[in-house]
Amino acid sequence: MPTRFVLPRLLRALALVLVAACERGPGESRAGTILRDDFADSIRPGAPPRRIVSLSPVTTEILFALGAGERVVGRTHWDLYPEAARAVADLGNGMQPNVEAVVGVHPDLVVLYASQANRAAARQLRRAGIATLALRMDHLADFSRAVALLARATGDSAAGALLVDSVQRSLQQARERPRAAVPPRVFWFIWDPPLYTIGRGSYLNELVELAGATNIFADMDAPSPQVTLEEIVRRDPDYILTGPQNAAKLRASEAWRAVTAVRQGRVLVVDTTLVGRPGVRLGEAARHLRALIMHDTLQ
Repeated sequence: MPTRFVLPRLLRALALVLVAACERGPGESRAGTILRDDFADSIRPGAPPRRIVSLSPVTTEILFALGAGERVVGRTHWDLYPEAARAVADLGNGMQPNVEAVVGVHPDLVVLYASQANRAAARQLRRAGIATLALRMDHLADFSRAVALLARATGDSAAGALLVDSVQRSLQQARERPRAAVPPRVFWFIWDPPLYTIGRGSYLNELVELAGATNIFADMDAPSPQVTLEEIVRRDPDYILTGPQNAAKLRASEAWRAVTAVRQGRVLVVDTTLVGRPGVRLGEAARHLRALIMHDTLQ
């Protein structure tokens, strides 16, 4: 064949290869999509997993919302939503999980929270030939990323896109609600002793802002910084947010009466089962906080 015909064909073929390469996203190859998790571990999904263990309440919620609930064969003590998740085998804690118990239900995918406390478990599972996907869920933006990865891992990216769109719309609706001229200032009581609250590094701080309020410790970078009662008194929040048990403790404490919000009965009881995880009900959680905080402010 004359060279003048061969060269154009080679150029066209090379162009097609380059176009295909440009269309593939980061972490992808011609052999298939490579997913990298927050431990920087990778999996190359083949057939969608048939048996999934989810060791985080958030990812359990997401898997059921994606329509993969029937494939979930293991969960933690705390994975109680949706109701159907309660029928799944309880394998104990999600942090430093019982690897033998997890292996015992024969999963082909295990989803973990990407804490260093779970690093050893992920390695053990991988050595046993079980794929793992470790995800951090500290900020609202982490939700969309986690859904996209789980949807791709389970073989239904379309369902993932629909779920992300639904949750984002619900959060946007919360952002667009009327705000007080002066945002109320809140302190979120997490735990004591020692005394912990939420900082700028937590999605809970973002939910407080979505609700139209200001976290008095938003100047701290950590998700859950340790603080002192003296500093809370000095910053003088308008409201205190906490769960039912802690609310009773604060109201009964003589020491906490040094805080104006406690003396004046402005301790707001949060539904911790709703706001305690950045899952599929984030929009509902934002509306719940807004109803609590803004009830008096917007009257």
